[in-house]
Amino acid sequence: MSAGRLLARISVAPALLIVAWLMVSLPLLLAGVFRPGPAIVLFVPVAAVVLWLGLRDRPADPDPDGDETGAGADAGAGGVPPDRLGQVPWWVTGAVLAITLAFLVLQLAMSTEQILVRRDPASYVQFATWLNDHGSLPIPQMRWAFGGGDPALEYQSPAFYQRGDVIWPQFMAGLPMILALGGWIGGTYTLLAMGPVLGACAVLAFAGLTARLVGPRWAPAGALFLALTLPMMWISRSTFSEAPALILLLGGLSLVYDVRGEAARPPQRSEEGRAQHAGGDRGVAPPWERTGLPQSARVKAFLAGLALGLIVLVRIDGLRDVLPVVVIAGLLIARRRRTGVPLLLGLTIGVGAGLIEGFTLSRPYLDYLHASLDPLLIGTGVLLALTAVMVVALRVRRTGERLRRLGARVSAGRLPNAAAVLTVLVMVVFAVRPYVQTVRRVPTNPDDELNAKFIESTQRLAGLPLDGTRQYSELSLYWVIWYIGVPAMLLATFGAALLVRRLLRRGSPEWLLPYAVIAFTTVQVLWRPGITPDHPWATRRLIGLVIPGLLLIAVWGLAWAFRRVRRLGYGRAVTNTAAVAGVLVLAAPIAISSAPLMLVKTDQDEVAAVRGMCEKFGPGRSIVVVETVTADRFLQLIRSMCGLPAARTVDRARPADVRRVIGKIRAAGRRPVIIGAEAGQVAPYGRPTKIVELRTRQDERTLVESPNGSWTLNVFVWMSEPS
Repeated sequence: MSAGRLLARISVAPALLIVAWLMVSLPLLLAGVFRPGPAIVLFVPVAAVVLWLGLRDRPADPDPDGDETGAGADAGAGGVPPDRLGQVPWWVTGAVLAITLAFLVLQLAMSTEQILVRRDPASYVQFATWLNDHGSLPIPQMRWAFGGGDPALEYQSPAFYQRGDVIWPQFMAGLPMILALGGWIGGTYTLLAMGPVLGACAVLAFAGLTARLVGPRWAPAGALFLALTLPMMWISRSTFSEAPALILLLGGLSLVYDVRGEAARPPQRSEEGRAQHAGGDRGVAPPWERTGLPQSARVKAFLAGLALGLIVLVRIDGLRDVLPVVVIAGLLIARRRRTGVPLLLGLTIGVGAGLIEGFTLSRPYLDYLHASLDPLLIGTGVLLALTAVMVVALRVRRTGERLRRLGARVSAGRLPNAAAVLTVLVMVVFAVRPYVQTVRRVPTNPDDELNAKFIESTQRLAGLPLDGTRQYSELSLYWVIWYIGVPAMLLATFGAALLVRRLLRRGSPEWLLPYAVIAFTTVQVLWRPGITPDHPWATRRLIGLVIPGLLLIAVWGLAWAFRRVRRLGYGRAVTNTAAVAGVLVLAAPIAISSAPLMLVKTDQDEVAAVRGMCEKFGPGRSIVVVETVTADRFLQLIRSMCGLPAARTVDRARPADVRRVIGKIRAAGRRPVIIGAEAGQVAPYGRPTKIVELRTRQDERTLVESPNGSWTLNVFVWMSEPS
């Protein structure tokens, strides 16, 4: 196997494996039998089939008009099949693998143990741990363990909604189902290690897409840039949904590129067929391209759509990221390209799987997001209708011809140059935005009020004016610059302008879908990040696509500049030196930004602390938490990791209410345990005993500058067991 073919295959393999796992796991979860036996038994053959279909390719037919030198691939002209990414030296693939492995080792060494529910990573861990042991949803409240329940008790906590007599976890089930595999393999520590593994796979997938769209020799640079960014390191040290979503996105785009390569490559054909086409009109597609599309291309198109659609099963807002795919699939169908239907079919199945899971197993979460989700769903429906109209219009001969002539005139006119200028102006608008706008959000519900209080507390610690309505969204472009540097941002802006000009002139068609996805999502995220603005927390919104997309375009811009230097007639030594210098200019600011936190550990020793707590509880206990912060952090953890019923007291509960609950627990044949954050909170009910004393570090929270340190985190839990 050649180095180029190996790089092409290993860079999409993680996405294909995730596709196989999710398509096996979701039906089992919906049926309430998500257990290791059936899941693994089904996954192995499904994964084998998906990998075989997604990675196979037809032996290349020698093309008399082709270029086997590799210049075409590095020129970024596109259309090069994945197994013919030029004569890729082994050092390229070796460098990509070395960067990926180094990234994995570093993130495993720095991996957090976020299992106390303070923010999303621990919520995902507790969700996955419940699935790991029970394989079904919803989570029972187990009121029987508290004597049938009591008005002084409730069972919900952050990220776990109380509905009726059950509990529904927040978020989509995609990541928890992936994490559960790690839990089955090696328990909690292996489950937590899935974060670094997924992050490393995302770096590898990014290298593969860079090799396809920019050129294989630029793949190590792309992998290095992404691996060095603080946001990529940060999400890879914990269990964030952005990592698997990024793998699916990058892998799906790579598969779309591979489909284009296979469709453009003529099948095995006779010398007579070649001669007939050679003497004809080169502007007309040859017969084998019009009617003989390889079956493997259609299958890969379906898998590409499936990978992109399944992003919704991991992140519901991933629906926004894949909307451009609908339009591109519609264009392919309108132009009678046989890959259009399978691409759209795979996308529909993937998105449908996500929406089915969301509206059946994550409905309270979607209800919470209705203010942003409802417009997204309506916009998706409108886009589908408009795409259908476009397909019909283009397939009607007279209308289609008129539209194609109009498109030809537009390509030859001033619009491409105007679009390039507009691209630069958009970035200028984001750059000046902080000087003309201050984004605020007035709280309209209890969750918004809690968020406003959190922002105020962060402002207080930073010595900033107190204003909990501030969202700091006007700084979004500068957030990106904090992490990728000014050179990469400028080069990405230049590259984006040049690419849109090329695309409107019908050049670089391999960039059409990636550019549409990157531009569409980047503009929306920069305008409205929609996330609590403390850093590094807010970086997760950027790493989903904004930072990888801008880095990809920046690498393309660097390759474009390198080719211009080469065409000036300088020797290999000069051009190679220029290329290395360009890589260093881009890499240095990224590394400098990440350096302060690259080797900083946070959220350590939580697993050992929790295991010790569970042992001190013992079996047959019913846990009542009487303090708010402790209940927020431990309520679901006690159910998932200790395997014990847990409830919390309502805000208005008095000691007499707690004593009544204690009596009801005893009447149910169980032993009550009262826990809180201080000895005085549990002393009225029995002798207090400290069961958790955790001293560790947590992520810093900054609002107007990049993070460069960590804060102290001390967690204490006291318990009393009424006699």
